[in-house]
Amino acid sequence: MKKVVTIAGSDATGGGGLEADLKTFQEFGTFGLAAITSIVNLDPNDGTHHLYSLSEELIQEQLASVFAGPIEAIKTGLLPSKEIIELVSARIPKNIPLIADPVIGGKGTQDFIQNDQVRALRESLLPQALITTPNLREAGILSEMGELTSEKHMQEAAKKIALFGVQHVVIKGGARLDTKQTLDLHYDGRNFQRYPHPVIATPYNHGAGCTFAAAITAAIAKNCPVEQAIKLAIDFVQVAIAMGEKINPYVGHVWHGAYTHGEKRLEYSDEQ
Repeated sequence: MKKVVTIAGSDATGGGGLEADLKTFQEFGTFGLAAITSIVNLDPNDGTHHLYSLSEELIQEQLASVFAGPIEAIKTGLLPSKEIIELVSARIPKNIPLIADPVIGGKGTQDFIQNDQVRALRESLLPQALITTPNLREAGILSEMGELTSEKHMQEAAKKIALFGVQHVVIKGGARLDTKQTLDLHYDGRNFQRYPHPVIATPYNHGAGCTFAAAITAAIAKNCPVEQAIKLAIDFVQVAIAMGEKINPYVGHVWHGAYTHGEKRLEYSDEQ
């Protein structure tokens, strides 16, 4: 069985972060290991989120644990500080495919462009990555272009991000450019591949980005070519969004088991 590692934050509500990664890894028939970088909790009184970073020493011990045996692919998610990014970048093995989901906290775009965390992503992590999967906001920050408002902007941003050394840039378009059709864009350093697909009208899509990168990671671990891994991940996430579930009064998550009809597993019946 292929072993896959996620190095990411924990989402207590289970929709994103390493919880999404581990669920997705298992749906792909891979065995998931995890190193926790931070814990994100939701306040049930008002729906706000609170982030608590783990110590570098504890993260380092976890990395030693997950890399004690053979690993086929690595995914990174939320690395909440420059120091943690640099630690992870230094400790991950260099001969294993790395899929970097450049999770950047906060709401603003322009304010983050010169942030130390973002600089560390550009200089330490992305040069080691096979694939990176920024959304529009993250791509605008990493490329220093700010708000991306067109497909041409997405192409320009992908080219700039590729200059950091990452081999494949996949920008997730979401519904910010078009309310009827979303566009994911893949740049392999030479050519662009477009992945348009319909917007699914649901508010229950938390965790879609983490799930997308995790699906690519698991597919790569199972020796899928990059293009096939991206297409499979898109299909996987589209179904997960379509079957999104309300979790509490504030958030609704994608259903990671939708693609394989996981909700029907081990159903009890008196007829058995």
